[in-house]
Amino acid sequence: MTLTEAFKKIMSEQTEIALATSVEKIPNVRIVNFFYDEDKKCLFFSTFKGNEKITEFQANPNVAFTTIPTLDTNHVRVHYAKVKTSDLTVYEVADQWIQKIPSYKDNIEQAGSMLALYEIHFTQAIVILGMDSRETINL
Repeated sequence: MTLTEAFKKIMSEQTEIALATSVEKIPNVRIVNFFYDEDKKCLFFSTFKGNEKITEFQANPNVAFTTIPTLDTNHVRVHYAKVKTSDLTVYEVADQWIQKIPSYKDNIEQAGSMLALYEIHFTQAIVILGMDSRETINL
């Protein structure tokens, strides 16, 4: 398996990232569900409108993240990424959410109007496969 194939596999199988922000030299991290859109080459996540993290994104759109492994230690880490409000809504990407996380259907049905959709854009990712493989790929 190539590194790019490993990247795609990890991004399609893992469902959560630890998303790091920093405002006025104060770091913050939180866990969010996500899906990666290969065509748009960006990661999508949602949050409740008015959430504290939205203020942080507006103050500093530079973020970092790591996927959270569940079955092994393989994961993707990104140091230099930008977060932005998506032009799409959670309803417009509902099929992608539900395909990856079937239970997300309930979230969309019950709270979709209260959710804001965000995109994380990045051009490089570190793919970590086990203890011995750590390489950067360009996307």
